[in-house]
Amino acid sequence: MRIAQVAPLWERVPPPAYGGTELVVAHLANELTRRGHDVTLFATADSKTLAKLEPGAPQPMRLAGVTPVEYQLYDLMQLTRVVQQADQFDVIHFHVDASALPYGNLLKTPVVHTIHGILTPTAAELFAQNRHQNFVSISDSQRRNDLGLNYVATVYNGIDPATYEFHPQPDEPPYLAFFGRISPEKGPHLAIELAKRTGWRLIMAGKVDRADQAFYESEVKPLIDGKQIVYVGEANHAQKSEIMGRAVATLCLLTWEEPFGLVMPESMVCGTPVIAMARGSAPELIAHGKTGFLCHSMDECIAALDRIGDIDRKACREHVEQNFSHIRMVEGYEAVYYQLMEKRFAQNGKLQRSKLTSEPVI
Repeated sequence: MRIAQVAPLWERVPPPAYGGTELVVAHLANELTRRGHDVTLFATADSKTLAKLEPGAPQPMRLAGVTPVEYQLYDLMQLTRVVQQADQFDVIHFHVDASALPYGNLLKTPVVHTIHGILTPTAAELFAQNRHQNFVSISDSQRRNDLGLNYVATVYNGIDPATYEFHPQPDEPPYLAFFGRISPEKGPHLAIELAKRTGWRLIMAGKVDRADQAFYESEVKPLIDGKQIVYVGEANHAQKSEIMGRAVATLCLLTWEEPFGLVMPESMVCGTPVIAMARGSAPELIAHGKTGFLCHSMDECIAALDRIGDIDRKACREHVEQNFSHIRMVEGYEAVYYQLMEKRFAQNGKLQRSKLTSEPVI
């Protein structure tokens, strides 16, 4: 198949540090290329990919410090290039949420949108107006069934287990880990509260977006002492694997309905169980009592620490390998692409699926 992958321009693909969507797109583009598909990636010029690269911006817009208006212009220019080349593709896969919806109505080429985030009220209205287009959710809990969207599948995000080191035992002296954006919804302040109440050492890593700077300055930074509460900044992939892998547990004390939360499988694949608030996708990602604990209060999170030694760290890794690998994700998206192609060609009476192969026969 000839497949276009359209990534956001906010981060590089793959991201050098934090960036869940961009990491997912990187795995998807590379593995589809390895499988023999003709893949074109629309992303920033410094992106690293096995696919053909169509640059949409000279560098990640986050690093360039552009205004929202400037970002919108780059986004529109990239989407215009996608439309201009649309007849060169069998499927166009958008990862840019609402901005691509008007373009989907203009294209004869089958289009699918993966919704990577939470829909704001304004975005929800726009999605509802385009409910007939094809959508993929990244967890069942993320779905907005009240909007009547045409969901064609749920495909869980995937990571490459081979790129994460497995740690059969945590470090001594023990510590807890927090990874993610330093923002209210990710719960870094709650992770600190848990550490303070229990006396555990906490190592934190994550970026601080401009929108969250005030929260960081008032709620997080004053509590960082460099001893019990340690903040290492925005960690790269190697640091992430090392710090999470050596921790007793990773804390995901969510205050919102997390659409996926890549840090949860990333932690588990390193062998480190996750203690999470049972919100959003967490119950779909964590096997309660086997790869971590799903909690409903701070007291439950604290109690889970007493049981964390019961978790088999090897079982954590196996859980991710079986359910949240990049291979499993790509297989899910391939099935979506073939479904969309069959639908299009069936209308013209030109395509039938062989009973002996997953390849379409035209």
